[in-house]
Amino acid sequence: MELVVFDLDFTLWDAGGTWCDHLSPPFKVSSNGVSDARGKIVNLYPDAMEIFQVIEDNNIPMGIASRTEEPEWARRLLELLGIRDKFKYEEIFPGSKVTHFNNLKEKSGIDFDNILFYDDEPRNIDEVSGLGVNCYLVRNGINIDEFGF
Repeated sequence: MELVVFDLDFTLWDAGGTWCDHLSPPFKVSSNGVSDARGKIVNLYPDAMEIFQVIEDNNIPMGIASRTEEPEWARRLLELLGIRDKFKYEEIFPGSKVTHFNNLKEKSGIDFDNILFYDDEPRNIDEVSGLGVNCYLVRNGINIDEFGF
């Protein structure tokens, strides 16, 4: 693989049991993670940092593909969680993940069959795998045992 791409909500992080666009800014770093104005806590899944390290050790760039209705909130959460700089590519906007991946291919120059994608929604997996992207359905947040890298 030449590029590893992740969805955000329910894939890389738990946003207090909801999607990040259902949170209430402002966000702030707390002892438990990042909290929103109502006290909902956003945390990376426990194995996320270890997975990032494996990918970085193999010198493979990473990207984000998220359909959130609040792209700026997602970017802010990435910053506050201290991981935004890990991603060379960011496609964070509402709409089809097909558009996200066409943009990723254009920006990276990497063919679809050399991209690995992790997402928790079957509809996204179905759409993106139709492009030839290698896709993995995440069931309970990304974890090292199912990482399959």
